[in-house]
Amino acid sequence: MALALAPAAAEAGSKRSVVKKPGTTVIKRARVSKTFVAKQSRRSIVRLAPPRPSFGQLAGLHSTQDDLDLRSSVALVIDQDTQQVLLSKNDSAVLPIASLTKLMTGLIISEARLPMDEAITITQDDVDTEKGSSSRLRVGTTLTRGELMHLSLMSSENRAAHALGRTYPGGMNAFVEAMNARAKLLGMNDTNYVEPTGLSSRNQSSAKDLVRLVSVASNDSMLRELSTSPGREVAVGNRTLQYNNTNRLVKHPEWDIGLQKTGYISEAGQCLVMQAKVAGRKLIMVFLDSAGKLSRIGDAERVRKWVETQVPAPTPATNGNTVIRHVSG
Repeated sequence: MALALAPAAAEAGSKRSVVKKPGTTVIKRARVSKTFVAKQSRRSIVRLAPPRPSFGQLAGLHSTQDDLDLRSSVALVIDQDTQQVLLSKNDSAVLPIASLTKLMTGLIISEARLPMDEAITITQDDVDTEKGSSSRLRVGTTLTRGELMHLSLMSSENRAAHALGRTYPGGMNAFVEAMNARAKLLGMNDTNYVEPTGLSSRNQSSAKDLVRLVSVASNDSMLRELSTSPGREVAVGNRTLQYNNTNRLVKHPEWDIGLQKTGYISEAGQCLVMQAKVAGRKLIMVFLDSAGKLSRIGDAERVRKWVETQVPAPTPATNGNTVIRHVSG
């Protein structure tokens, strides 16, 4: 049987009648509005657009090779007790650090000894205008400072972190000044903060500096507890929201993690810092500018297995400046 398509005018919604000839079947095309076509075209453009390269990619850091075949362009692993450097890769490169910023945000709030039960309300000022990211904490939501700390460190909640900075004594400017002053006091000379969330690519640091931050933060019991919490339910009005840790390794039985923080914006790539016990050692691990959503986790696993199977135990004669694996671009 012959098939005849309805005239093109019918696609645009014309009321012109279609005459069916004997022995044929008319197949009418579905009416498609111009608005629908335009939306689909825009979505196709977004899907086809290449991802924005990270600062590390633009600097050529991903061309640096290492023995563990890490996907992170920057890595640094040290023994926290002996300060022995076990692995180093482009550790002086200064790059955006995304939500690793929130570790300093948490440290400033913790050291300020502000009341954790004080109620703080999310305002329009906390809405992300940098990247346009979404949040389940609606404007008008009220939580305690402790709850905001928990969501910021565990789930990397941007509005929570921004509210912590906004409500700091003296306001946001005073908070950012405190972040940079604390960084200088720690000897983090490559580090600069402009806001408390990490959404800005102007929040930058190096792996060497971040090791210093993790070392100090890992001695803070509040930061340890909140950053490694696997999940938490938060009552918001008549709703109960379930938040989970952005680092799946906190639930992994083979990992003993004391402190951690993840981060991601396109300019920074995938980032991860951890303090964890591996083969009897307390290690600090920093991975920056990793390519691929799960690659920072894969790099951490590669380092753990390498330390467990190939790295000799420290001895009293170990030089704290010894570098077992060092590569740089």
